[in-house]
Amino acid sequence: MAVTRVLESPSLSVQDYRCELGPHDPSFVEIHHGFSIAYVRRGSFGYLSQGRRHDLVAGSFLVGHPGDEFLCTHDHVQGDECLSFHLTPEAAAEIDDDTRAWRVGCLPPLAELMVLGELAQSAVGGTSDVGIDEAGMLLAARFVRLATERSVGDPVARDRRRAVEAAIWIDDHSGEDIDLETAAAGAELSPFHFLRLFSSVLGVTPHQYLVRSRLRRAARLLADEDRPITDIAYEVGFGDLSNFVRTFGRAAGVSPKAFRKAARGDRKILQDRLAEFAVR
Repeated sequence: MAVTRVLESPSLSVQDYRCELGPHDPSFVEIHHGFSIAYVRRGSFGYLSQGRRHDLVAGSFLVGHPGDEFLCTHDHVQGDECLSFHLTPEAAAEIDDDTRAWRVGCLPPLAELMVLGELAQSAVGGTSDVGIDEAGMLLAARFVRLATERSVGDPVARDRRRAVEAAIWIDDHSGEDIDLETAAAGAELSPFHFLRLFSSVLGVTPHQYLVRSRLRRAARLLADEDRPITDIAYEVGFGDLSNFVRTFGRAAGVSPKAFRKAARGDRKILQDRLAEFAVR
């Protein structure tokens, strides 16, 4: 695994992980040495900790609690990439002195977090004027608010593989017009059984994952490029600009235009969002 240290500060460190392991490679028990949240930006892997198994795909978040043992597996695809934020105990306590949220294991692809993951990735890539530490703390604060609201089920291995492969296919074709029938046919399941399987494994419905994949791509384009918002909306798969603006606004808490301004360094927008998380 290639690990690049992106940032080191007294309260937060950021690392970029690029793993090329696949189904035939062995797994090893590891230990979380601090509070961490890792944004999966590509690929898929399994995560076993505290007697629970999770399958993570692009847009998911892996959460670490200090002292917890874990095992990462690569049963489905070759390789994954993550941007990982590690907080000191003091920094985690400043967000919330109740650290139970950090034992959730993982979170499914939640729109409210994915757009912040893409903002952080843009900051790391140097295409945003937002500080990497600012994006990381904003992501961590939002995560704590959402962590206890969702959980992922524990289906059998064959069903997990089907769900993960379907998610990868949806992510690769998210700019296209995809409905439940089409996705279910690709998995060779009836729409009802596909919907139930996908939701139980990944914690979101196929359509939710499709929309969130589109939002994730839109967030990256808004942060990295100067193209008109309308062009971005259509490119990522939204057929209607007003629907895109409304959906993105619900996820990010700000409009696409304001999100782009924040990515360009408008600190007031970031400060207002952090203040909202603190009082909720």
